[in-house]
Amino acid sequence: MTALPDFRLETHFSRWEFKARYHMTASDAESMSMQTLLAMATEQERDAYESMWLGYTETFGARELREAIAATFKYQKASDILCFAGASEGIFAANNVILDRNSHAIVVTPNYQSHETLPLAICEATGVPLDPDDNWSLDIDRVAAAIRPNTRLVTINFPHNPTGTILPLDRYEALIALCRSHGIYILHDEIFNGLGATGTQHLPFVADAYERGLSLNVMSKSYGLPGLRIGWIACQDAEIISKMERMKHYLSICNSGPSEQLTMIALRNSDRILARNCAIVDENLPKWDAFFARHPDLFEWKQPDGSCMAFPRYKGMDGVEVFCEKLVEESGVLFLPSTIYSSELGETPKDRFRLGFGRNGLDEGIAALDAHIMKNKG
Repeated sequence: MTALPDFRLETHFSRWEFKARYHMTASDAESMSMQTLLAMATEQERDAYESMWLGYTETFGARELREAIAATFKYQKASDILCFAGASEGIFAANNVILDRNSHAIVVTPNYQSHETLPLAICEATGVPLDPDDNWSLDIDRVAAAIRPNTRLVTINFPHNPTGTILPLDRYEALIALCRSHGIYILHDEIFNGLGATGTQHLPFVADAYERGLSLNVMSKSYGLPGLRIGWIACQDAEIISKMERMKHYLSICNSGPSEQLTMIALRNSDRILARNCAIVDENLPKWDAFFARHPDLFEWKQPDGSCMAFPRYKGMDGVEVFCEKLVEESGVLFLPSTIYSSELGETPKDRFRLGFGRNGLDEGIAALDAHIMKNKG
């Protein structure tokens, strides 16, 4: 593997996430306190958490935890699940197990950076851009045209980061059929599955739909519990699961025992937690609708299909990079400019920014944003 480049998004957050007064670009749902989560537990679950032994845990993840994760799928069982210390560890393990220097990978763009830089550090990769004029959808014919004899992996992400788009079901099924015909693995980053406005229709988990599908998920996004640092991959391919487990021996080795206990409590209350988080999305989306209606000269806005983020277009003459920089430095409002999502594999939009609407307290941030715009217009 070659040296990895600077992770632009995380570097940007390292500088601003805990300094900006208004974090308006978060991709996770509103977090809750330990007290709130433990209030959802049964007496037996609280006792198990408080009396647990603080030793090493199983590399795969506790059997009871993997059973709770498997229950979120239609067809998976505990042996199909491998737990990780967050989603990024799973991305690293999957790419390093499936790919080698003689392989070829296909990734959608724009994307979460590690979905591109990790395969590029191992082998050759081709980017297939999502089309902003087609609701950021994926052209399956372009994927087919990118396939080579040595293509081993296609990586997708729906609901998509940063656009929030969800691939139409017929295209999703066509992609699976295409990969099946070539024996290609699909790594589907599904960390926003379950989150969105009321009525959002999410795709089936790829591990349920495809024998070579890897479903990546985590407690951080839809559940709003990033502090737990528990993620997982589900896959029907036992050999891939076994190889990733051995890769994990070089990474975290095992997960935090207390985090595993807390994750089990959260998953057993998943309907309640997801309903709470989707209700926040329902409350916040009309506020963004109203904001963009006030500033049609500066922005182009469309509600996303799902998740708690969107990728509106900035039409100002100063450009999105300058706009976002001045916004956070002068008014404490944090967005992610689309330059964060630039790609080595092709052109990506240069006039958009990521905003979030999964957390409480949006009113204060929008007020600061309005004030900044009016001040600069003046």
